[in-house]
Amino acid sequence: MANTKEIYLTDEGLQNLKDELQNLKEVKRPEVIEALKEARSLGDLSENAEYDAARAAQREVEGRIKELEVMLENAVVIEKTDTDKVSIGSHVTVEYVDDDEQDEYTIVGSTEADPLQNKISNLSPLAIAILGKKVGETVKVDSPNGSYDLKIIAIG
Repeated sequence: MANTKEIYLTDEGLQNLKDELQNLKEVKRPEVIEALKEARSLGDLSENAEYDAARAAQREVEGRIKELEVMLENAVVIEKTDTDKVSIGSHVTVEYVDDDEQDEYTIVGSTEADPLQNKISNLSPLAIAILGKKVGETVKVDSPNGSYDLKIIAIG
């Protein structure tokens, strides 16, 4: 495929994608094929809602399989070696300068981002502001809701 954009993943994220792909190929795809066979056996396909639903499920499963295969082809596993500077894969403790509150984040590739788990995309405004910075540095984060200052407390 022409898409050669690197997909940054942790070891866990890579394994999750591999597991999802395996599940789609070994479980979901056969289920959809069986549903198609059953729907075809019902007769007239022109007014067969079960057949239409099975075809839609087949398109969804096959599309996701292709998407995962491309992501895995372009996967770059994050090797976290440097704890002096914030990088993809870093666990970072930051302090919001204006209100003295602290938060911890893990910088991950965009496919693994999960704000509820404090896993933020390397493409997010916060990550862009702190990537390459060191403990003790204060940075300005430009976000859609306005800008604010963060101080990097710890990098792990």
